[in-house]
Order: sequence, then structure tokens, then C-alpha cells
Amino acid sequence: MLKLEGLKIAPGQPESALWKKAARELHVPAVESLRVLRRSIDARDGLYFVYSVAVSVQDEAAVLRRHPRLTRYEEPLYLPPAPLDRAVEPPVVVGAGPAGLFCALLLARAGTRPILLEQGQSVERRQQDVERFWRSGELNTRSNVQFGEGGAGAFSDGKLNTGTRDIRHRWILRQLVSCGAPEDILIDAKPHVGTDKLHIALQGMRRTLLSAGCDIRFGHTLVGIRSRNGAVSSLEVEGPDGLYSLPASKVVLAPGHSARDTFFLLRDLGVRLEAKSFSVGVRIEHRQSDMDAAQYKRYAGHPCLPASSYKLSCHLNSGRAVYSFCVCPGGQVVAAASEEGRVVTNGMSEFARDGENINGGLLVSVTPEDYGGDRDALAGITFQRRLEEGAYALGGGGYRAPAQRVEDFLAGRPSTGHGAVLPSYRPGVTYTDLHRCLPPFVADAIAQALPLLGRKVRGYDAPDALLTAVESRSSSPVRIVRDETYQSSLRGLYPCGEGAGYAGGILSAAADGMKCAEQIWEVLQHEA
Repeated sequence: MLKLEGLKIAPGQPESALWKKAARELHVPAVESLRVLRRSIDARDGLYFVYSVAVSVQDEAAVLRRHPRLTRYEEPLYLPPAPLDRAVEPPVVVGAGPAGLFCALLLARAGTRPILLEQGQSVERRQQDVERFWRSGELNTRSNVQFGEGGAGAFSDGKLNTGTRDIRHRWILRQLVSCGAPEDILIDAKPHVGTDKLHIALQGMRRTLLSAGCDIRFGHTLVGIRSRNGAVSSLEVEGPDGLYSLPASKVVLAPGHSARDTFFLLRDLGVRLEAKSFSVGVRIEHRQSDMDAAQYKRYAGHPCLPASSYKLSCHLNSGRAVYSFCVCPGGQVVAAASEEGRVVTNGMSEFARDGENINGGLLVSVTPEDYGGDRDALAGITFQRRLEEGAYALGGGGYRAPAQRVEDFLAGRPSTGHGAVLPSYRPGVTYTDLHRCLPPFVADAIAQALPLLGRKVRGYDAPDALLTAVESRSSSPVRIVRDETYQSSLRGLYPCGEGAGYAGGILSAAADGMKCAEQIWEVLQHEA
């Protein structure tokens, strides 16, 4: 087959038009087969859907000679580790986010019968706990937006785009589709699952893991690690029936970026940790129709077009980077606290992306030098907690979030109510001045960046755009140091995923978990 890129069709044209367009582009009477590889939207000059396709034609060699920029297409093929031919001590995977789930999947299919520990609950139970929190402010510190089956990404937009190339990515997408995710994620340039569809896929993934021999234990919290001669020997686990010891010599630690107790446990054990850069800021909320008009122009509202999104960044004279993060078209700002007395915001949207508002993180880069990480590897957690406590106090308690109109924020005056943009955050917002809970360098950077970003997308800095604080969990403030075998300074402990400091989203975290499974498989292959 041949790979042909840059085929365009206008909104409203059927995808079947690609067959004739491909034949015309290749100067052949017809193409014998056509498969869509990638689909994106180009709104720079007019509005088009842009496709990359794989086609088969007669006499491909002759067509290649006539079109030197054409290439042959070969499906990237990832081969999972083969099943082992003997019984082994089950590896233990701690954390059921993307890294832990896909690590457990490879290990289970290799016949190791892994044990998957997750302090939170199954996604069905978790949905109930989260909805209760949003409705009443009653927080379950073990089952919330951060903790439970699927990890923090289970309540998000479910975006699957990544800036890295990895042969594992296509395999991950196919597994998600087989578990119930939409097939469009296989071709969209910016694939997303949506919270509603992701919850279905997570249940499918659980069934797949169980059928492959994985022992899944929800409500089981890692509270201790025992070692012998510098290597893991067993885990101390708090389960529904009390404390128990779990023998383990190979432990994959996929804790998620909010597993603060785990980070302190590792430090007490002497495991090498490093403070790392991360970002903090606010969620910014606009009317979706305004962002559609800014980007789709006269085509805004066309039924063939998805809700528009954006990806924005700027570098200030101070050297700070300010950028959009985790943009959720047609979504809502969500309460994402996991600790009592602290407010955390995030964003989510469902697959349809048909809500009134669009929201995204508006974040400012933070370095270890900003928060004392050069002296204490866990100082970033203290910094995050201070921001979250300040937001809780400014919101007035009950997990209400402090909020402010952009016009008021730039003028340095408290807001007294909303404008055209209605807040979507539950349990509710308190209108105030966000300068009272944001560090001065963060507030100043946001104030400088808003007009600059407004020049890139018209209306981004609109007076009635709404800022809600505080976004503090964009990524882990800690890295669990590992070597080329993916093991930490405590041998047999394999840290991975976003919480360990080695990934930045669902897809990259899942791939990192797979890499740890591959490393363990190599060790098991050579053990006597």
C-alpha cells in the first residue's frame, strides 16, 4: 500500500469522495482500496478536513516512480511479550491508572498472574462518590477524581494525543477500542474518549484483565515496603479487612501525581527522589460558541464540525512559560480535591463535547528553585498544599472555589458576580480576587499572558471569561529516580507513569507502564 497525505474535503462532503481525490492525485483510473489513517481540521485558509490515507493501486512501483514524495505504508507493529513457560511469583502493580492498567495487561497476558492494588474504588463506585462530592461537598479521600480505577484521567476529556512517537501508542489505542472506546480515536489527529466513554472502556479493560488472570484489589492501600539486602521483599497493605503482608520481589509503582502519602513513604525508606518542574494556575472558562466563532469563523455552528479547541502558549520576558493545558471543549470545571480542606480544580468533558462552556488550564511554569525543591525533594507537595489551602479559605469552605472575571482580575478588583460566562464548577464558586490565593509571580504571569494569548485566539482574554482557582495538579512535583532497567534505588521497585515523573498524559503513561512490564518480563525470562 501507499501512503498519501494532504487530501482535503470540505465540511459536508462525504468521506467516500476521498477515493476519487486519491485517484486524481495519483493519476490513476481508480484506487483498489483506501483506508483512512489520520483526520484533522485545517481552518487557516477556509475550512477543510485533511486526511492521510493508505491506498492500494495497480502497479505501485510505477506510481512511486511518478510521485517521488509518496512512500510505502507499513502498519507499525508492536509485539507484546510472549507468555512465559513456567510459573513465577506474581508481580504486584500498585495503581490502576493508565500506567498500572497497561502494565498489568502485558504481565497478565504473559501468564504471570499479576496482583493489581488500587486504593480507590471501581469506576462505578467511584462515579457515585464523585457525584456525591460535587453535589454536597462530602469528600471521600480514597475515592475521588484523583484516586480509583482509571486514575486522574478517568475524569477528564480523555485526550489521547501526545508529543512523543512510540510504537506502543497504536497498540494502546486498539486495546481501548476493543474495550469500548470510540473507533474514531484510531484516526483523529486529536483523539479523545470523553469521560462517559472512558468509563465504559475501563469496565471493558477490567473484564479483559480478569479473564487474563489478573487479581484486581480495589480499596487496598500500600502503607509499607519491606526490603532485604537492598531489594523489595514484601508489601504492607491496608485492605477492607485490615492490614496484611504481601510477598513481592517485583513491584511496579504507578502511583499517580496525587499519591502524596506514597512519596513520603518512599522518602522515609531512603528511595532516591528528585524535585521536578511542574505548573500551577487556574482554569479559564469561555462560552463554547465564542471560541467556535473565533476559530471556525463563518463555518461556526456547522453540524459537521466538532466543538473547537485550542493550544496556546507564550514566553514572558521574565523567562516564565504560560500555556493552556487539558482543554475541555463543551465541558465543565470540576472539583478535584483528594485531601480535606483543600480546593483543587480540573476539567472534564464527555464524548459529545456538547456543553455550553469550554474550559482549560491556564498554567505558569514552576521550577524547584521557586519552591525550595533544591533543598527538599518533596517541597513541591508543600507548595501545592499551601495553594490549595489558600483557595479553600478564599472560597469560604465547603469546597467552593474562588472565581473572578478576567476583566476584574486584570484590573485588580474583586468580582461580585459572573458575566456572560456561567460557572460550571460544583459545589459552587465564590466571587473574589484571585490575587489573594495565587503567589504573586503566578498572578503576575497570568495577567501578562492573557492579552498576549488573546491576540492568538480572539476573545480568549474577553472581560467575561471566568477564572477559577486553583489548578495545582497538572503533573507530579516529584520524580522517583530509576535506572536503565527501570528500577529505583530500591531494587525490584519499578516506578512508572505520570506520578513517578515519567509521563504526561494517558497515552504516554500507558506506554511507560508497558515498558516496565517488558523489563520485568526480561528478568523473569532469565531467572532460573
